[in-house]
Amino acid sequence: MKKILSTLLLSSVICHSYAAPKNIIMIVGDGMGPAYTTAYRYFRDDPKTKIIEETVFDRTLVGMSSTYPARVSGYVTDSAAGATALATGHKTYNGAIGITPDKKPVETVLERAKKLGKSIGVVVTSQVNHATPAGYLTHNESRRNYNEIADSYVDKGWKTDVLLGGGWKYFIREDRNLVKELQAQGINYIDRYEQLAKAPTNKPLFGLFADVGLPWALDDINTHRLSLMTKAATKHLVEAKNPNGFFMLIEGSQIDWGGHGNDIIDAMGEMDDLAKTLEYLEEFVKQHPDTLVVITADHSTGGLTVAANGKYEWTPDVLRTIKHSADFISKKLVSENINAQSTKELFNFQLTADELSLLIESKKSPHKDASHNLYADKHASKVQQALLKTIKDIINARTNTGWTSSGHTAVDVPVFAFGENKEMFYGFQDDTDIAKKIFKLLEE
Repeated sequence: MKKILSTLLLSSVICHSYAAPKNIIMIVGDGMGPAYTTAYRYFRDDPKTKIIEETVFDRTLVGMSSTYPARVSGYVTDSAAGATALATGHKTYNGAIGITPDKKPVETVLERAKKLGKSIGVVVTSQVNHATPAGYLTHNESRRNYNEIADSYVDKGWKTDVLLGGGWKYFIREDRNLVKELQAQGINYIDRYEQLAKAPTNKPLFGLFADVGLPWALDDINTHRLSLMTKAATKHLVEAKNPNGFFMLIEGSQIDWGGHGNDIIDAMGEMDDLAKTLEYLEEFVKQHPDTLVVITADHSTGGLTVAANGKYEWTPDVLRTIKHSADFISKKLVSENINAQSTKELFNFQLTADELSLLIESKKSPHKDASHNLYADKHASKVQQALLKTIKDIINARTNTGWTSSGHTAVDVPVFAFGENKEMFYGFQDDTDIAKKIFKLLEE
């Protein structure tokens, strides 16, 4: 009965006649399960006030979404299958990019928007050929075929008016320089953030700002680089004055990477970057009310627990003071003496004697490693990897943060929306329903 009622509700929503928004912005907080938005609320709380202040996630929450992949892959999705579901409305196997389980390409909402004459923007903090952007832009049997995916952006026709993120490694290669090929086609290429402000709007804009993914938010020259790129992209798309409007995909990619590494420091840094992006878009929608913004996650990562070990507390105070990523701190400690002064400068608070001993022992006997983390630097020394894990252990203990996994989990994820037609996304839905609703709005 519940399944029948859910189907009827979805059908009534899809069949209802809506005035289509001119602009649609789809945002994916990669790995951002419900514990992340809860943790962010307490992370951003002002402890000097009696109330716990709401965040942009609190005021824009409208529903929840299931995330399971095609039956062949069980109940736990990866980012490729998740992106394909959100982009096409089809379930697929883990690792698949824009194809069905029998490996047939299926149209994405981005491709449909392009056919309908809309301008297209994609802004991510990963490499631009990573699973989520690729899931909207192309089709491939494996997300790991990074060079093939990058090649397809050029060989199968350039689809974006703005494409910003990382990826020099895949676009500037010994066998092929895709950047030069695109420049020959009249596409404006930039490789520094400061060039964003002066980029002409009369030609497509392609920006790569890192070898693979961007630096962690806490380490980048602008800690709100997703917000910076989003502002530049919306400006570019608006000033193009396309009467058909635009479709834009934005991804807070590295929330997921923090989850994989059980790294609450960087998870909150990435959440803050995404939150600032949403706050900017709230103002953008006030100025452009014919815009719809939909935000969700493709899955949750790490099994984040806001309070652990049977203790009824979560204490994010130290997270508010840390100015560097765990990775940055570990690299510094490899070459510096570990003592009260050096660590105070790096952590921005005083470590205890026991915490100092843990770091010293990790450096002396690096039996720990970060091999469980999919996004660990495989070139990092055993000493750095051991220090990195100990740093995260110290912060997790200080904050009483728990993790159950270094991978993805199957929990439902939140859905947020604001702007025109946000009510279409109220309540519970599947990730494929989000794509189906966007397809419907594109055709109105």
